Amino acid sequence: METTLGVFLLSAAGISLTGVMLPGPLTTAVIAKGYHRKHAGALIGAGHCIVELPLVIALYLGLSQFLGSPRVLQGIYIAGGLMLLYLGIRMFRASSRESGAAGGLPAGALATGAVVTATNPAFYAWWATVGVTLIAVAAEFGPRGILLLLLVHMPLDVIWNEFLSVGTYGSRRWWTPRTQRIVFSVCSLAMIGFGVWFVVNAFLDTQGAL
Repeated sequence: METTLGVFLLSAAGISLTGVMLPGPLTTAVIAKGYHRKHAGALIGAGHCIVELPLVIALYLGLSQFLGSPRVLQGIYIAGGLMLLYLGIRMFRASSRESGAAGGLPAGALATGAVVTATNPAFYAWWATVGVTLIAVAAEFGPRGILLLLLVHMPLDVIWNEFLSVGTYGSRRWWTPRTQRIVFSVCSLAMIGFGVWFVVNAFLDTQGAL
C-alpha cells in the first residue's frame, strides 16, 4: 500500500507540473508583479492556493458532477474570460501611461493570486478533468490520500511562481524604460488574449476548450 501510494504521489507531482508550468494568466501576473517585488511569486502562489484548497475539497465531496456540466463550464468560461479581459485592459492602460507601471491588478500580490486564479476558466477546466482523476485515485487511500495530494501539488504552485518572480526581479537591471513598457504591454495583451480566447471558446465548443 505504501509503495503504491508513493508511486501515485510521484506521478501526481509530474502531472501537477504540467498545469503549474503551463503559461497562462497567472504567469503574466507573476511577471508584472515580480518586476517590483522579488518574492511576489510566493505570495501569488499562496493566493492561488487559497482558491484551490476549497475547490479540491469540494470536488472530493462531489462537486465534480456539477463542474463537469457543459452549461456550467460555459458560464465559467464566459464570466472568467470577461474578467480576464477587464484586468488585461486595465493593465494595458496603466502600462501605456507611465514607464515601469504594472497596474490594473489588485495592489497586493496575495490578492492578485486569488483574483486571477478565481477568474481563470482554465484553472477550473484542469481540475474538472485532470485534477478530478488525481482526486479519484487519491480518494482510494482515504482522507490521507487527499491530504498528501494537496501537500504535493500546492507547494509546486508556490515554488514555480516564486522562481518566475525572482528571475524577473533579478533581471530588471537590464530593463530600459522602453523594455519595461514592452514587457508590461505584452503581459497585458496576453491577459486580454486569454480573456477573448475563453469567451470565444465558450460559444464555439466548451468541451473542445478543455
